[in-house]
Amino acid sequence: MFSFRSVLLVAVALISACSRSAPANVAAMVNGRAITYADLEKRFQSEFATPTDHPSDDQVSIQRLEILRTLVDEEIMVQRAEREGLMAVDADVEAKFTELKAPYTQEEFQKQLNARKITVEDLKTKLRRDLSVEKLFNREIKSQIAITDKDISDFYAANKASFNLAEPQIHMAQILVTPTADPNVHNLKNDKATDDSGALKKIENIMARIHQGDDFAMLAQNYSEDPNSTQNGGDLGFIPESSLEQANAELRKTVMTLSPGQTTGVLRTQNGYRIFKVISREPAGQRELSDPKVQQTIRETLINRKDQLLKAAYYEVARNEAKVTNYFANRIIGNHEKK
Repeated sequence: MFSFRSVLLVAVALISACSRSAPANVAAMVNGRAITYADLEKRFQSEFATPTDHPSDDQVSIQRLEILRTLVDEEIMVQRAEREGLMAVDADVEAKFTELKAPYTQEEFQKQLNARKITVEDLKTKLRRDLSVEKLFNREIKSQIAITDKDISDFYAANKASFNLAEPQIHMAQILVTPTADPNVHNLKNDKATDDSGALKKIENIMARIHQGDDFAMLAQNYSEDPNSTQNGGDLGFIPESSLEQANAELRKTVMTLSPGQTTGVLRTQNGYRIFKVISREPAGQRELSDPKVQQTIRETLINRKDQLLKAAYYEVARNEAKVTNYFANRIIGNHEKK
């Protein structure tokens, strides 16, 4: 006969096993809402549409786990936006969709969708979710950030030496196009050249649009393939003139002839094709707190710091409050334990 303790242990084991068993085709559950393996695979194919190497099965599983974590976080935030009545409306989605589609012909736009293995409906669904989360962050985080004059003066006092330029510097931005599709590059259009001829054609098209008056920063965000500057509109910050000389004497010569606001032509470099823009020039010497540029730089730095801090904390709090079951992770652990 079974003792009461044995029955209890069996019951606990059954409950535990049931809690780990996954509903059919569900990779994770977030507050009772499913993220399916189809959702996971669609995002995986979109993010890694053109792999440049041959990852192992373990590496692919790691990539899928990372994408699923992103999908879980997105779902948590979308549900918060829903509760707060902040979901993007059709007009928001259509406006953003039109903005993304504007630079392309219909054929070119469809080609971009095909490359990412998504449909127009898939894109609009993601835009609605992204815009909704953006509304949530604007209300819950950005609207709460206030930088005072004292904050700015304190930062300047603590970092005064960094505003003393030992030599003239040039504030520059760039657009880079490479002949290989780097999976670490995430421009807004997910547009990546795959060979040298494609890279040259792409950079020449970008150059033509610059000549037509298109905004350099937006073009960089949409098309540049530099993982370090693309999200910042290609902004490289202030570069000492001597660094330009060390990097490439011909480049320095070209840049030194430009006035603020002007761009180079297409330059072929070791890593691909580049277009540089001179934003401003700063002579050597100490920059004082009274300089509006100094104040603006400090303000933007402090806002970005606060935004990153509050956003990271907000995600952690939201995760703590959410009920999440990652069946895909459970499956991987289970398969490993069987070996």
